[in-house]
Amino acid sequence: MTHPTTMILARYADGGRGLDDAALWSVEVHLDACAPCREQLARNVTPATTDLLDRVAVSLDRAVRTSPPPARHRTRAVAVHRRRLAWTLLPWLAVTVAVLGCGALLDSAEPSMPSLVLLLAPVAPLPGVAVAWSRRTDPVWELIATTPAAGLAMVLRRTLAVLVVVLPALLGAGASTGTSLALTLLPCLAFTAATLAVGAFTGVRRAAIGLGAAWSAAVLLPSVAAQSLPPLLQPGSDAGWAAATVALAAATPFAATRFRRLTSGN
Repeated sequence: MTHPTTMILARYADGGRGLDDAALWSVEVHLDACAPCREQLARNVTPATTDLLDRVAVSLDRAVRTSPPPARHRTRAVAVHRRRLAWTLLPWLAVTVAVLGCGALLDSAEPSMPSLVLLLAPVAPLPGVAVAWSRRTDPVWELIATTPAAGLAMVLRRTLAVLVVVLPALLGAGASTGTSLALTLLPCLAFTAATLAVGAFTGVRRAAIGLGAAWSAAVLLPSVAAQSLPPLLQPGSDAGWAAATVALAAATPFAATRFRRLTSGN
């Protein structure tokens, strides 16, 4: 077991000044199970704080004695409650798959139009990524604080869950319309990596909304109006998308510490 240093405990006792969110939560989780660290923390607490804690303890003890016993929850109900994030994300993924299906149908019905599957591929995962990592839609957001993998690791796991649904849908839509699979998948991965790279500084939700709006305004809508695909989606551009994906994915880990401040931008 790794114990917090004396400096970290002193900062924690002083209100957490100089500690990021993940460090604060890690200290709190550790203190729950480590009596020696709690004793060391007590030596750093000011008399005013000690008096406040005593008064809170008395109030809680009185409330516990006068309150009715907690109701028991069934195991199945608890399990469903813990999976609420999946239920929150499901409608967005369903809409994404439905939109890609409509794009594939329109491509088959109107071959003269630019491929909507190709035009939608870069932004297809963005709604799911934005919702999967947002305190506005995650009913168990606060529980993230208690997980050791909070931060970039959690973002990557949730992003992977979105891609597991979106990539097969893109593959199916691309195969059914005969579009280039490389130009279908690589822009999707590039925009996903860009969302994470930019999201480290602006918040994943804001990055997804901004990139989606920029692609729609600069590429998707003009291409539909002009009835032609842009150079970005013409044959031969897949190498550029692959390079962008690799570069953005490689840059994201360097901003990993910024994802530990989960309250920013989401």
